Amino acid sequence: MTRHTFSRRSFLTTTAAGAVAIGTLGKAGRALAAEPLKVAGIYTVPVEQQWVSRIHIAALAAQDRGDIAYVYSENTANTDYPRVMREYAEMGYDLIVGEIFGAEAEAREVVADYPNVAFLMGSSFKEDSALPNLSVFDNYIQDASYLLGIIAGAMSETGNIGMVGGFPIPEVNRLMHAFIAGAKEMNPDLTVQVSFIGSWFDPPKAKETAFAMIENGADMLYAERFGVSDAAKEKGILAVGNVIDTQPDYPDTVVASAIWHFEPTLDAAIAAVKAGTFTAADYGTYSFMKEGGCSLAPYGTFEGKIPQAALDLVNERMAAIKDGSFTVEINDEEPKSS
Repeated sequence: MTRHTFSRRSFLTTTAAGAVAIGTLGKAGRALAAEPLKVAGIYTVPVEQQWVSRIHIAALAAQDRGDIAYVYSENTANTDYPRVMREYAEMGYDLIVGEIFGAEAEAREVVADYPNVAFLMGSSFKEDSALPNLSVFDNYIQDASYLLGIIAGAMSETGNIGMVGGFPIPEVNRLMHAFIAGAKEMNPDLTVQVSFIGSWFDPPKAKETAFAMIENGADMLYAERFGVSDAAKEKGILAVGNVIDTQPDYPDTVVASAIWHFEPTLDAAIAAVKAGTFTAADYGTYSFMKEGGCSLAPYGTFEGKIPQAALDLVNERMAAIKDGSFTVEINDEEPKSS
């Protein structure tokens, strides 16, 4: 069931504001500099889920600064997604943020019907000049995933790493490939087990998949989904996290995590809408490490336990990534077990 986090009063207020708004994104006469931008988030999973949580946190931060007034809907089914987009557009929201991976064609039809609304959507496809009010993004955190792989490769004693993902789509595939490349820096003969559970949020299934990988010799797990670190904890092996820092919940299990920071992406879109310059663009590069879009989480309880050779290589490559002298390959093809 979709939960809308706004009241009847906010609905009436927002609708009235939308009715008097100037009808084109390109006109700067709209008094947006003085008033918070009205932003709505639409998510297909709970806001606690890794990927969505990073968007939600960035929006809350922008709201705390006074830049936006933010509402959101979570657990929105892909079949309902276009309808919810229309609801927010009709209510006069200036910027709608979300994820259209499972409703690309239908969502773009909605975008075409509301040219005065800016849409910033997670998508597997690129921007379309025919839809100037739609910008796309994805979590291009391959830089942090590569560095995470270096650490995982150094910490695995068996050289067998299990990787559990949601779906084999570009945003997941590229992170896994980058991780594998980093791990092989420390162990060229590394073996990887790769499996996708067909869901973005099914911790029990992810956990069972991870158990099977442990039975097959994995002593390190790449937790692209919730549930994987639980399996590692129960079996007494190590794991690394993805998108969010889960070490506080698994202090003896999660060695490190590759973190996505959505703030650069969202802040750039907010600034463009306020300036009247928002147009079709690919915001994916704002997730790159040199843009501040990703990082490695603090090592926490594993400080001093990671081999120094791995730490030295991480620091060397991190500096090179930031100054542009080293580029992590972006490979969107489905990874396979070795």
